[in-house]
Order: sequence, then structure tokens, then C-alpha cells
Amino acid sequence: MWLFLAFLSVPLIEIALFIQIGGAIGLWSTLGIVVLTAVIGTFLVRTQGALAMNSLRQSFGTLSDPSEPLAHGAMILVSGALLLTPGFFTDAVGFALLIPGVRSAVFRYLKSRIKVQSFEMGGHPRQRPQEADIIDGEFEEVPRDPKAPPSGWTKH
Repeated sequence: MWLFLAFLSVPLIEIALFIQIGGAIGLWSTLGIVVLTAVIGTFLVRTQGALAMNSLRQSFGTLSDPSEPLAHGAMILVSGALLLTPGFFTDAVGFALLIPGVRSAVFRYLKSRIKVQSFEMGGHPRQRPQEADIIDGEFEEVPRDPKAPPSGWTKH
């Protein structure tokens, strides 16, 4: 039900804002602002996304919990989609998600509402049963020299 309300209310809010802002500043100024926010948003998403990727790499390197950098990356991705969508309301939400403090607050809120049942890092490698009679190796057949003794060894 919440998703249905979001899909219904967001376009209505955007239409109302376009009418109000377009009536106050004019058509071309409104369109210019929409294009400008998309360009600025693209630049900010790229820089914030690079920072989030570095944070994620660092958490993998130190073997720490990667959930917060992953959540920040997901929120940056959502903000990029919102900033490329024409509209003032979606731009405001998109720019808000680009602020690290807002992302941290959203992460803390979501973390308090979600309960993780289990978490495992890595897997256990499968081990073959050890058998003393089996030796793994590779071989290559070498053509036998007719002058060599039958064992294949040569005298020096």
C-alpha cells in the first residue's frame, strides 16, 4: 500500500510544483533549473559514488562490516536516479541523499528497523578426502631415442 501511495503522490507533487514554480518564474527558467540540477546532480553522484567505492574497498581490505558502505552506495544510486528524473521534489530528495549526514541518519534508522538473523563471511572450502595412494600430476610423452638404452636413461 505504501508503494502505491508513493507512485500516486510523487507525480502529483511534481505536477503541482511545476505549475507553481513555472507560474512564478516562467517556462524557460523552470526548464533551465531542471536541466541544471540534472547536470550538477550527475557530477555530485560521480564524486560521492567514488568516495563510497573507496570506503567499500577499505572495508573489504580491513575485513570489517561492509553494510554501511554498501548502503551508502545504494542511496547514492537512488539519488542519481532521482536527480535525473525531471522534477523539483525528486531533485530535493536526491540532493538530500547526497549529503553524507543524511545518508548516515537513514542508515541508522533502517538498521534499527531491520533484524539480521544470521551473517556469514566467506565459505568453507570443500576438501577432498585424503587418500595416500593418489598423487596428482601431469605428464608428457617424449619420443624415445632409438640409440638410448631401454630404461630411457642416458650415459654421460
